[in-house]
Amino acid sequence: MADFPMERTRAVIEEGMLSGLHIGAQVYASLNKEVCADFGMGKAAPEAPMTSGTTMLWMSAGKPLTAVAIARLWEEGLLKLDDTVQHFIPEFGSNGKGSVTIRHILTHTGGFRFADAGGAASSWSATLQRIAHAPLEEGWIPGERAGYHPSSSWFVLGEVVQRLTGQSFERAVTELILEPLEMADTSFALNARQEEALGERLGTMMVTARGKPEPLERESQEGRALVSPGASARGPIQELARFYEMLLGHGQTDKMRLISQQTAEAISARHRTAMYDETFRHTMDWGLGFIINSAFYGEETVPYGYGRYASRRTFGHSGSQSSCAFCDPQRSLVVAWVCNGMPGEPAHQKRQRNINNAIYEDLRLT
Repeated sequence: MADFPMERTRAVIEEGMLSGLHIGAQVYASLNKEVCADFGMGKAAPEAPMTSGTTMLWMSAGKPLTAVAIARLWEEGLLKLDDTVQHFIPEFGSNGKGSVTIRHILTHTGGFRFADAGGAASSWSATLQRIAHAPLEEGWIPGERAGYHPSSSWFVLGEVVQRLTGQSFERAVTELILEPLEMADTSFALNARQEEALGERLGTMMVTARGKPEPLERESQEGRALVSPGASARGPIQELARFYEMLLGHGQTDKMRLISQQTAEAISARHRTAMYDETFRHTMDWGLGFIINSAFYGEETVPYGYGRYASRRTFGHSGSQSSCAFCDPQRSLVVAWVCNGMPGEPAHQKRQRNINNAIYEDLRLT
């Protein structure tokens, strides 16, 4: 490991703990394939210390795992980006959604953002049925308007994965992504036996916006057992960083190739540009399942950005009020971190900018 004390980064996290934003954090960074930071601070849960090996909920920072599973199926010729969703899921095409394509979903231009609303505790089949029967948003022409889909479209991608592989989403992603990258502690759901085996290594995402930290509803035993392709991935943040190190290597690690260089470059390129996002209420650029650095639309205002020092080509994804992971190809940099406190959007956006800026400063990349 390179000798970077990460003093600024640690100070930002410590200040956040003192301010009640979070009770702990994990940070990982690598530069030119060399690990510069891999540590935990504070608490993983009220009674457990945070370590680099703690399993934490990543929220939407896990979405790119699903996106790359789709990319592998694309490479294998099992789908095309401009195939309609109803080609794979016929029932999805009802109520005006017949023209929605795989590309629309990956770029958040599909127009059924909250079709799964009210189904947080539903089974996979019930959630999919709710989405399939939902109408396209009024006046929405797929591809011509943009708006982040928190989870609905990711259930659809997950179902496409299931129907093309003949396996459960979890099993398919494990074989397509997790096992090849040796992400042994990453999963999309936990059962009671797995929770017990993790013991103190199981961290809890806390809601801190109301003052006293309280466990996120999803962190109940029932909640942890539910699979959500766009929101339920969890593991040590170092394993999410390993995924980005593969992408930094153009789809390749030192041991194996997961996707081709052409595919790696395609999914991290700008496919949606200069479009106003009606969910985030800000102009943002998007790749195929990745948020592309959009700081030039407002460095201090763009949500879930990568800070003032990130290069224009930086791509990644963040988790709601809690986590961030990205690759800066120009700097040969991979960063991933999670704070187990959700303090509300304004406080988190400031925290995200401060942490990312501090990491660049600590690594002397300013």
